[in-house]
Amino acid sequence: MGSSGINAEYMGSSGINAEYMGSSGINAEYMGSSGINAEYMGGHRVKSLENPDKRVELVVAFCKEKFDATPLLDYALKVQAVTTRKKSNLILNVDGAIACAFVDLLRSCGMFTREEADEAVAAGALNGLFVVGRSMGFVGHFLDQKRLKQGLYRHPTDDNAYMHKQDKPKGAL
Repeated sequence: MGSSGINAEYMGSSGINAEYMGSSGINAEYMGSSGINAEYMGGHRVKSLENPDKRVELVVAFCKEKFDATPLLDYALKVQAVTTRKKSNLILNVDGAIACAFVDLLRSCGMFTREEADEAVAAGALNGLFVVGRSMGFVGHFLDQKRLKQGLYRHPTDDNAYMHKQDKPKGAL
């Protein structure tokens, strides 16, 4: 899951029922009024409501057109509607969209019982899907940089390797 994605694996394996969330008294508004700090989510560095991620739009459109039901994806979009009121870059990222889509597909395709679908999620199927996608992206990035005769890009460590003071191990810099 990315910094602003919805953890569909947790939702699928923790007993949280996405269908219940979408149709009951549990409301995405709760995030905004319960003291849950949406700002802590960090948000996307580039994408926002004003500059949406086309990959997310494609995943959502595909699921809406092809899937029988998308309760988890619908819930993630409701959460996004709340978080983006605080900050326009607190959007559903592509990893979160794919995770929700994968769980919705498993649960609604008719090939698995709900128990079997949730078991696949609990067994780490989403982790495997994430690793495969990231691996292909890394290889493509590497090949592009070799083709362009550029060194492999390294993001500055001080920008992405941080911990909150209370989380640092004793003796850490």
